[in-house]
Amino acid sequence: MELSILYRGPLASCDYDCAYCPFAKRRDSPETLRADRAALARFVAWVTAQTEDRINVLFTPWGEGLVRSWYRRALVDLSRLDQVGEVAIQTNLSSRTDWTGEADLRSLALWCTYHPDQVPYERFIGRCAELGERGVRFSVGVVGLPEHLDAARRLRADLPDDVYLWANAAEGYTYSDDEAELWTEIDPLFPVSRFPHPSSGHACRAGETVVSVNGEGDVYRCHFVPRSDPAERLGDLYDGSYRAGLQPRLCPLTQCDCHIGYVHMPELGLYETFAGGVLARIPADVSRLLALRSAPAAGIRPR
Repeated sequence: MELSILYRGPLASCDYDCAYCPFAKRRDSPETLRADRAALARFVAWVTAQTEDRINVLFTPWGEGLVRSWYRRALVDLSRLDQVGEVAIQTNLSSRTDWTGEADLRSLALWCTYHPDQVPYERFIGRCAELGERGVRFSVGVVGLPEHLDAARRLRADLPDDVYLWANAAEGYTYSDDEAELWTEIDPLFPVSRFPHPSSGHACRAGETVVSVNGEGDVYRCHFVPRSDPAERLGDLYDGSYRAGLQPRLCPLTQCDCHIGYVHMPELGLYETFAGGVLARIPADVSRLLALRSAPAAGIRPR
């Protein structure tokens, strides 16, 4: 069996203060940090024991994980396992990068978000250069707010052509066609992010080959389907009861507006676009996308 896991433990603290984030500059208590560390160690031990399966992991902490030593250790240890195909984390890249030297770079990847009002440009682009020098696969992105456009253009100009720069449509912001065209010049896949995708009754790999796991080991189909209904819990990761709940499922939500959700909708063809880097948002052929900046989103099937 091949299973992709989006893991989110108790950690909910961040060293940045982004206005659009509810976890900005939040501090976790020592008790929460100890619980998060223990939960992550348990998860890593479970993955280590799954020698008969193929496991892919994306860490999606509410806060910033790489400032914590246990997330860096987990990424290194998981990357070295034969059964792990891809292991990645969403990060603001505020911490050092030398730890990646211990990892197996065939499976490790980073999903890096640039926050122009939180970090000096030189520091962020310098960290990206370090990753490149170390041979780490990574994508870089920004939230597509109007005030971030110039910074995104500068970043695209300075990043190597083989590094994908994505732009997320800002939540609650409506883009004119002219504005959308400007962002598409930077990220040819911006049209995929611009509008929420109708999803009610549509097929999705979530709940079948992709699941969401919390620190307690509860398994759900994805991060976004409300968990108030007990039936949405597929089972427990650690006693194996979740396996009986894995099956093809149709989405119960009206729409899906987050990449880590809609990337798993077969109708969009994004597994082909991001082949080998689905969880870290790394396209299979970045150069092809850059060559088609003015064309419709490459590799994306019509909705």
